Amino acid sequence: MSHDRARVRSVVFLATGVLALPALAGCSSNDEAGRPTAGQDIAPAARDLVADGGAMNWAVDARPETFNTFQADADEATARVAGAVLPSLFRLDAQGRAQRNADFLESAEVVEREPQQVVLYKLNQQAVWSDGREIGADDFLAQWRALSGKDTAYWTARNAGYDRIAKIERGANNLEVRVTFAKPYADWRSLFSPLYPKQVMGTPDTFNDGARRKLKVTAGPFALGAVDRKAGDVTLERSPRWWGRPAKLDRIVLREVTRAERTEALAKGKVDLATIDSAEAGRITRAARDEGAGGPAAHGPGAGLTPGKALRSWAIAHGSDEEAADAETEARARTAKAVKEYATEQAGLRGYVVRKSLEPAYTQLALNGSEGPLADDRVRRAVARALNRKELAKTVLKPLGLPAVPVGSHLALAGQQAYADNSGALGKQDTAEARALLADAGWTPGALLKGKKDETEKEKGEKAAGGEADEKDTKKSEKTDKGDKGDKGEKGKKDGKADSSDDGTYIVGEEDGKPHENGTSVLAPAPAAAYQRAVLNRQADVVALPREADKEKKREPGDHSRQHAKGGAPGAYAPKGTAAPKGSAKAAAGPLAKDGKPLTLRFVLPSGEGSESLRAVADRISRMLQKIGVRTETSKVADDSYFKDHIASGQYDLALYSWPASAFPATDARPIFAKPVPAADGSLNVEQNYTRVGTDHIDQLFEQAVGELDEDEARALVRKADARIWAEAGSIPLYQRPQLLAARPNLANAGAFGFQAPHYEDIGFLKQGAKASAPPSAK
Repeated sequence: MSHDRARVRSVVFLATGVLALPALAGCSSNDEAGRPTAGQDIAPAARDLVADGGAMNWAVDARPETFNTFQADADEATARVAGAVLPSLFRLDAQGRAQRNADFLESAEVVEREPQQVVLYKLNQQAVWSDGREIGADDFLAQWRALSGKDTAYWTARNAGYDRIAKIERGANNLEVRVTFAKPYADWRSLFSPLYPKQVMGTPDTFNDGARRKLKVTAGPFALGAVDRKAGDVTLERSPRWWGRPAKLDRIVLREVTRAERTEALAKGKVDLATIDSAEAGRITRAARDEGAGGPAAHGPGAGLTPGKALRSWAIAHGSDEEAADAETEARARTAKAVKEYATEQAGLRGYVVRKSLEPAYTQLALNGSEGPLADDRVRRAVARALNRKELAKTVLKPLGLPAVPVGSHLALAGQQAYADNSGALGKQDTAEARALLADAGWTPGALLKGKKDETEKEKGEKAAGGEADEKDTKKSEKTDKGDKGDKGEKGKKDGKADSSDDGTYIVGEEDGKPHENGTSVLAPAPAAAYQRAVLNRQADVVALPREADKEKKREPGDHSRQHAKGGAPGAYAPKGTAAPKGSAKAAAGPLAKDGKPLTLRFVLPSGEGSESLRAVADRISRMLQKIGVRTETSKVADDSYFKDHIASGQYDLALYSWPASAFPATDARPIFAKPVPAADGSLNVEQNYTRVGTDHIDQLFEQAVGELDEDEARALVRKADARIWAEAGSIPLYQRPQLLAARPNLANAGAFGFQAPHYEDIGFLKQGAKASAPPSAK
């Protein structure tokens, strides 16, 4: 698996039967893929403008625990080392598409399709390992055997793609490698990147332990040098055996700097390049703006001190109340110290510029469909239809000056070949339609009031139990009917009760507990609900495959074809005849309930300092849901337990987290959207589908796409799978994550890379007087 791919995913593929599907219409990949939403910002410069020599200190969150990218604890720092010191046969370009790396490959192509797929690799004749041995078929063979999954002694994170290989053999010579597949594999370009030497892959011991702390044999513009585990530094030295363009830098030092220490490290000039958050980006921008300005800064500690407050502070510090004077004097000293430290840091931050783009990853709203209200797909679709995704994107991206464009696909991002905006399979924001879907699911404004009324009447019936015999018999009958309803109301009240003792809990929607009195609820019969799902799935097909849908449209029942009437976007419409509650838009905000239980969703969020933007987005989402009568109970949890103890374990209703985009979505995205299946021990195997929402049809489309060698056809299948994922409404893509880096102004060919894999040999510092090119404008 390539280190250029978004991340290593620790999953095991499940065998899935493939059902026959109709022939699919082809799609034009380039038309819908478009261009990346934001361009790179790396201060590009021609190599003759970059000085030879020097060292560049690059901040990483933590020193890598392993240099083997195929192990479960590999991280971003592992990928950076691999990218600089190991062969990568294909690497991603600025549009997130896999391109042949000419330093290692002269060519690579499918030369046979029947009876089996055969890929012939022709290696660069100059390509050698640092020990002088040619890179060849033996290295391919060793890596396949290690990652095929057949030998469990290898502690591999995954075997996707390698498990489809039947054999590997030499071609006409050792520089030709023939790979024969047992099953067709569309994503064959994802394999052997990075490629490790056979000395690492040859035995379980060398695979499991040998590459964790060192890489004796490498092949790249840099080689692995000293590893200072105490200081947290990993040094990459320019390789003397490199046959390509020589590295401009003498060395790259990957320096461990935690996020909490990053501002201080930048201010002291300890690093030349570092990922930063929006707050740090703001400080760097203000530092440049304030350079040369006289007087105190209008930001930072003490910025809110008005003349009146300053005079009062002086008066207290010099007043007759000695205790108050001492306390005020200490506070003034602390403030003065903080102001001085802040000013010193700002002076240091003037030595950097902010480089920004969008990460090859998107933030999504995850809806846990395993239980509770969200197990009903109508409720999930209602939540999705309540969201103004454009406004949510603006919340995060507009303050940073980045394009606020909602993401239209789960499986690719704008610019990538598989990208197409399939959000029409679900439909645009529509509050009335969202409320109609909830009404169809049985969530109505009057249900909560009715449950409380039944409970009250039950209590009255019990008090009247001592009356006359005939009244007693009558009341007994009434109590039986009303008591049953009251029990349900009491149970619903208990189940829906928020834990008020949790300081991290806040319920949106409780401010106005009055249900809308004029609401109208219609429970559609089961056939209508079933037809709604059929219509939605058909809409998914229409979005992904227009020509195929046109053929099938002729077979649609006439009345229901009006789901696509003029003026109405295709989407998650409630069955015909389901009325949204009447009244004004303001009145429509009343909470909904079912069987006396309010519709409340638990929104789990991380509480750390770096998650402010997520919490701001969550707050906007909660307000949007309140407009359709859905309350949210926000629970803030520790960052280190957020994913493991809540997302992965399914302890949430709503959550925000990100997934990376991949150049190989048929392989990499399948575990994220695979239908959960029961495991042998009785538990549910969800792979990485933490929303627990999936279908057999989606699995079949992925399986077809990964085995389809016609690239246009494979992309059409991926897009159709994405449309089906939208229709299920388990995951709602919101926006691409911002990518912010602090960089030395004279550092060239490095910064916010966007999709593209770094070209390590071109990174360096500009010559005196040289200027980098301006970054390309966003689309």
